[in-house]
Amino acid sequence: MLLRDISVVDENYEVREHQNIITEGDAIAYIGPELPADYRGESYDGRNKAAMPGFFNAHCHVPMTLIRGYGEGLPLDRWLNERMFPFEALLTADDMYWGALLGIAELLQSGAVSFTDMYMEMDGICRAVEQSGIKANLSHGTSAFSPEAHFTDTNGYKGLAYLMEYQKTAANDRIIGEASIHAEYTCTDTVAREVADFARAHGLRIHTHLSETRKEHEECKARRGGLTPAAWMERLGVFDAPVTAAHCIWVEDADIEILARHGATAVTCPSSNLKLGSGIAPVKKLLDAGVRVAIGTDGAASNNNLNCIEEVNLASILQKGATGDPLFLGPRDTLELACRAGALAQGRTGCGCLKAGNRADLVVYDLDKPHLQPVYDLLSNLLYSAQAGDVALTMVDGRVVYRDGEFPTIDLEQAIWNAGRIRDEKLARLAANC
Repeated sequence: MLLRDISVVDENYEVREHQNIITEGDAIAYIGPELPADYRGESYDGRNKAAMPGFFNAHCHVPMTLIRGYGEGLPLDRWLNERMFPFEALLTADDMYWGALLGIAELLQSGAVSFTDMYMEMDGICRAVEQSGIKANLSHGTSAFSPEAHFTDTNGYKGLAYLMEYQKTAANDRIIGEASIHAEYTCTDTVAREVADFARAHGLRIHTHLSETRKEHEECKARRGGLTPAAWMERLGVFDAPVTAAHCIWVEDADIEILARHGATAVTCPSSNLKLGSGIAPVKKLLDAGVRVAIGTDGAASNNNLNCIEEVNLASILQKGATGDPLFLGPRDTLELACRAGALAQGRTGCGCLKAGNRADLVVYDLDKPHLQPVYDLLSNLLYSAQAGDVALTMVDGRVVYRDGEFPTIDLEQAIWNAGRIRDEKLARLAANC
């Protein structure tokens, strides 16, 4: 495909005007001002449009679209135990498929090309990812409460085994399986250590929640002899594998040193963290210490949307307010977090920026909108003014998966109908169990 005469946010997150992009297969073959005279493929008019790298949503629970708005007005512990866990216990693999499709449509429409997910029923989610064309690092959250339990006894192990088998026969590398520890407060020492050992033995990454609330953080210290969640995980060898640690709001200085020392990625999820009253991640302290930081939406049950443009915008302006520094996390630095840092957290080294040889993961914005004009600094307009409705095209691995309001790979009407059906069925069952 040729994207002709388009503004490009390049590999350094700088704007280059009047460029041409050629994609071949799953990669970018060319970016430059010269228009190839002998090109015979599809041509896309890029005038008054801008091409940016797609976002990598570094922490999500994508089928939670099915529970959007169900747990309003509760703090995290009650939100989980009174609303989320009872509803989720009723969900099937087919339910996950429809919930994931609905969430993926929202991601593609808001400029995401990949997401890192922790949930359940991996076969349903894999089916949705494969059909939609998006990329994903998937894990089944591992929880264990019995001191006699072992990792191989858990649903987390069964889900990971499914993902590992799936990857062996997959026609592409769009789905990457990861190990997971749901959180310190939902896992025993034995199982967490066994997850870490398994991940290290098989070259897997680990996805976890870390110090999301003050209550979680302080109760861990009281329960584990003063160890914070990060210190507890380090002692068990969790950080000996590449770790994506979601939230990291209440991390202490020593925890930040642990993350930096082991090359872990901290993921800030500002909308969810604010809505649940959990707090604000210390992104500046993390970055200053050398910790890679990425941006995630979390699930639609706590966000309540998967709008990556909105999340990236909030991540930037929230940190400016939190630090009192209006220059912190400017457009280039924010896009580094939202794109390249997220890609590296997923182990996708050829992604996260637009350059020849990288994967053709790009998003085209229509600049012919009142709120995007006039243009003094295009990057600022894209970060601070753009809306999901401005996305004209999303491409993943060279394949157009969203264009002008249409999803060539997703029957959106059917996904919305099934989400409503699942809602009604589960609410009826919950009411009958009361």
